[in-house]
Amino acid sequence: MDNSYHQQSLAWHETLEIHELVALQSVGLMKLKMGIYHIQDPTLKNIYLQTIKELEMNLNELLQFYPYAPHPGSSDEYRVSDSFYAGDLLAFAKTAVRSYGVAITETATPALRAVLKKQMNLAVTCHERIYTYMYQNGLYPSYDLAKLLQHDMTLAKKALSM
Repeated sequence: MDNSYHQQSLAWHETLEIHELVALQSVGLMKLKMGIYHIQDPTLKNIYLQTIKELEMNLNELLQFYPYAPHPGSSDEYRVSDSFYAGDLLAFAKTAVRSYGVAITETATPALRAVLKKQMNLAVTCHERIYTYMYQNGLYPSYDLAKLLQHDMTLAKKALSM
């Protein structure tokens, strides 16, 4: 990391964006590493291998910024089983909400817009449901930035070590 381009610590908003990227890419990396053994097509397998390599590089680069996050701390070990699946569903729900938001802005047909709005509301409800589950079960400490970032680092290291 080029030290000439950062302050003493990262800003809160950029820290949270890095958190989102690390969490999403860690879960994605774990899924790719688990799934690659089931792929028969050599071209698709090579695409997976390249994507795995790129995600590992991304995570290693992003993790270098964690020491500059505001008030980092320690946390419990990341539980792979339920945490992984819950995090995967949370990432899916977030992506769905964003995708519907973009799709709605590109829609000219009123009937289609109505369907997309209805489905986006369902995606928002799905996000709320999985977020609430994760928060209540200590899997997403959204009000404790130090724990949140520690969970990210643990998840990313787990994904990188697979």
